[in-house]
Amino acid sequence: MSALALLAERPMHPYEMYQLMLQRRDDRRVKVRPGSLYHTIDRLTRDGLAEAVGTDRAGNRPERTTYRVTEAGRAALAARLTAMLAAPAEEYPEFPLALSQAHNLPADDVVLLLGRRRDALRARVDELDESARKLAERDLPEKYWVDLDHERAMLRAHLDWLERLLERIATGRLDWQKEEHS
Repeated sequence: MSALALLAERPMHPYEMYQLMLQRRDDRRVKVRPGSLYHTIDRLTRDGLAEAVGTDRAGNRPERTTYRVTEAGRAALAARLTAMLAAPAEEYPEFPLALSQAHNLPADDVVLLLGRRRDALRARVDELDESARKLAERDLPEKYWVDLDHERAMLRAHLDWLERLLERIATGRLDWQKEEHS
């Protein structure tokens, strides 16, 4: 989807797409490497969602093929984005699973571990704030990094919730005594 979205902006060669993804910090959402991007473009071309529009060579560099999105590619991109934006999807992150089983650990251990998580999340928010500042300085339109603002908001909400949970466990307002079953 990321590759189709880039080609919907303008025709590009895969390495240019890779550089643009790094510049926009899309690598936060998609694991991207130049080689995998070339394979993705090959698959999109095979499926009729992208097509080659030209080949050029600059100096001693290897020949580069430029691709563009096809009408079928635009339709596929729009359909997938529509589905993803409109309806929540079931996702299975590890943290909620760990929370559902955290009662198997002593309260002191849970507080220590969640404190480490809190500290890591605070550092992540600081990193994202710095990234947003740099992106804004480059005059990169926010529409290309609105996901960064979402991630920052979700992390801040997560941190607020985590702080409340830690306080409830530490003060005993959340009973963490292990139940004995016979």
